[in-house]
Amino acid sequence: MAQQGKLYLLPVPITEENGHRFIPTYNSGIIKGLKKFIVEDAKTARRFLKGFEYPSIQDAELLLLNEHTKNGDLSSLLTPLLNGEDVGLMSDAGCPGIADPGAEVVKLAHQKGVHVIPLVGPSSIVLSIMASGFNGQNFAFVGYLPIDKIQKTRRLRELEQIALKQKQAQFFIETPYRNEQMLENLLESLSPQTFLFIGKDISSPNQYLVSKTVAEWKKGPKLAMHKVPVVYGIYQ
Repeated sequence: MAQQGKLYLLPVPITEENGHRFIPTYNSGIIKGLKKFIVEDAKTARRFLKGFEYPSIQDAELLLLNEHTKNGDLSSLLTPLLNGEDVGLMSDAGCPGIADPGAEVVKLAHQKGVHVIPLVGPSSIVLSIMASGFNGQNFAFVGYLPIDKIQKTRRLRELEQIALKQKQAQFFIETPYRNEQMLENLLESLSPQTFLFIGKDISSPNQYLVSKTVAEWKKGPKLAMHKVPVVYGIYQ
């Protein structure tokens, strides 16, 4: 039986401008040695490979994994690995497997006995937890909240109670074009003394990382956050 390949989890920049400065040099060496990549979007992946000075982008084989990928097709993505080839898994931004469909491939790789190797790189979620000043020993990332306002309000108050009773910081994200609506929901739904963290445009020259109470947020000027990546956190 042929030796299996290794699945490398390849972090990519989370900002366009000078984003590659957050990626270790070691990662570039690994990437340049790979021929096959599992990616969300081919165009985005090629742009990242160009930034890594990949020697021959046209020769890189890109295997797509996104919302259109059926569960039954996941196993075919592992075929090169089972045939002895190393493969890189890339997210559209940040670290694969975190708020990313790549987690399903990683899960299947473990089931098949494939050696999984995560590489160091930027994650807006991890950077937000670090920068928030919230409990770094007990926290949760809960992804996206409901779109419906009533359901969202109910969920926000539920997370607030968890933060209060369990001392567990709660972090989540929103679709960029709904950010301003999300901030309004947060200020309407949460108690004045609850701490709210906002991490906007993280790792970009315009990054904004601030934690203060809901009451303090209400007193300040309206924050411009339309169509930019934001991570939110709440804590008591």
